[in-house]
Amino acid sequence: MSDFGSKILLLAAGGSLGTILRYLVYQFADKYLNPHIPWGTLLVNLIGSFLIGLVWGSMEKLALTPALRFFLIIGVLGSFTTFSAFAYDSFYLFNQGQVRWMLINLLLNNVLGLLLCGIGFYGIKLFT
Repeated sequence: MSDFGSKILLLAAGGSLGTILRYLVYQFADKYLNPHIPWGTLLVNLIGSFLIGLVWGSMEKLALTPALRFFLIIGVLGSFTTFSAFAYDSFYLFNQGQVRWMLINLLLNNVLGLLLCGIGFYGIKLFT
């Protein structure tokens, strides 16, 4: 199989896994968390930010192969996190006149997402 074909298969497998995981997080959020904030999107973005930081920070020490990095970062985590859902949720809150909740959602996703990415990146370096 060509390198291109192998990458497509890795993306398909990782994308499928990430999509299923995202669905499970959304189901949990819908069932157990307060409906004022779109928790499903927030959780996948925060968890994904942390995990991307972990994978990125551990690439050298764990000697992750390029194929595994491709599978994890672009495939699994690329489909697990979702900016389009974040944009939709934020605009939906705005359109419903819930500007306060929209601003809270914007801040939580962006500030905590960046913070968790950094914690993942530097945290893995401290413990490996």
